[in-house]
Amino acid sequence: MRMVDLIEKKRDGYALTKEEIEFIIQEYTKDKIPDYQMSAFLMTVFYEDMTDEEITALTLAMADSGEKIDLSSIEGIKVDKHSTGGVGDTTTLVLAPLVASVGVPVAKMSGRGLGYTGGTLDKLESIPGFKIELSDRAFIDEVNKNKVAVIGQSGDLAPADKKLYSLRDVTATVDSIPLIASSIMSKKIAAGADAIVLDVTTGEGAFMKNLEDARRLSHTMVRIGELAKRKTMAVISDMSQPLGKAIGNGLEVVEAIETLQGEGPNDLLEMCYVLGSQMLVLGEKAETLEEARSLLEEAVSSGAAFETFKNMIKNQGGDESICSQPEKLLTAPFKIELPAKKAGVVTQLVANEIGIAAMMLGAGRQTKEETIDYGVGLKLHKKVGEQVEKGESLVTIYSNTEQIEPIKEKLYQNIQIGEAADKPILIHEIITE
Repeated sequence: MRMVDLIEKKRDGYALTKEEIEFIIQEYTKDKIPDYQMSAFLMTVFYEDMTDEEITALTLAMADSGEKIDLSSIEGIKVDKHSTGGVGDTTTLVLAPLVASVGVPVAKMSGRGLGYTGGTLDKLESIPGFKIELSDRAFIDEVNKNKVAVIGQSGDLAPADKKLYSLRDVTATVDSIPLIASSIMSKKIAAGADAIVLDVTTGEGAFMKNLEDARRLSHTMVRIGELAKRKTMAVISDMSQPLGKAIGNGLEVVEAIETLQGEGPNDLLEMCYVLGSQMLVLGEKAETLEEARSLLEEAVSSGAAFETFKNMIKNQGGDESICSQPEKLLTAPFKIELPAKKAGVVTQLVANEIGIAAMMLGAGRQTKEETIDYGVGLKLHKKVGEQVEKGESLVTIYSNTEQIEPIKEKLYQNIQIGEAADKPILIHEIITE
């Protein structure tokens, strides 16, 4: 088999066989196919697309390119959740202990943030002492004992995806549904979950800017999961404005604590109930979504979800006192208010631009090598559709300096106030096939 022949075949619009796709991934992972040939192949996929069978073969070949986590010794149906990212997306911090408190094991491997998109690991590391690295044995033991653990992804998990992603980034082939879907699902399959719930975000703060692309990505990933014999479903959620009100690592942990106590933002809590209900049904802890939601609401009101969160922090070496004293995480020396310049209704909060403002403070990183300031960020006081008076604070800015005029200007440019606005629809669609 020759790589040049496979590039030509795909270029001419023919579907590749499972064996041909496996050859490409195996040989590229071994550095036997040069980057210039793989770049040409990625471009043919970008323009010629792939069939469901091709995407599934690509996903499984990438999942098989390195270590695969065996979670069979964890009792029960292991349900994983993956979000395609956004601004203020604190769902994993709430959802993992919430679902675990009802008895569904959550063995979660998460990633770091890049750019304005936050990462669960960065948020957890804002908790003093929290360990995101556990051995496979310790990880499994923790989930069996407490029903939940959240750790960093192993470097040996789907190494083909890591190589391909770096190449896609510099060859303008990131925005390809087959390549996005196989990248996400290869890691989920290698991570060993029995069932997968996907949160596919759409809007200005999301990777998929329009609903049509989000819908196609969702259907593609659900089909991949089913063909790979994983129970899989997707929720398409709105990311035109930030989710919740906190943007920044320590701030988002504080918001998660409030949400687990039933006092968090309504949209974040609703998002967790929707995703969590799906996880409970896939985990066979509830027969219907209505029953599942009732169990989750009871876990919040009884304090069981919050107690599971505290245990997770303690068992992974974190300072559990932050649960009773969350203000300890708010370490930025300056709190600066952003007053509304006029009265009216908030008509727009441009999620990605507000995320960039938080990144400018130090809450995000532009390159993987940059360090994050856990204490800085933004706390929104108004969301789209809410009334605001002139001079009332739109945002509290947590900063390490008072010299933040460019950040204030960016926020003013991307928080629009008008006469009227409807609140965005939080859940656009639920896809199960």
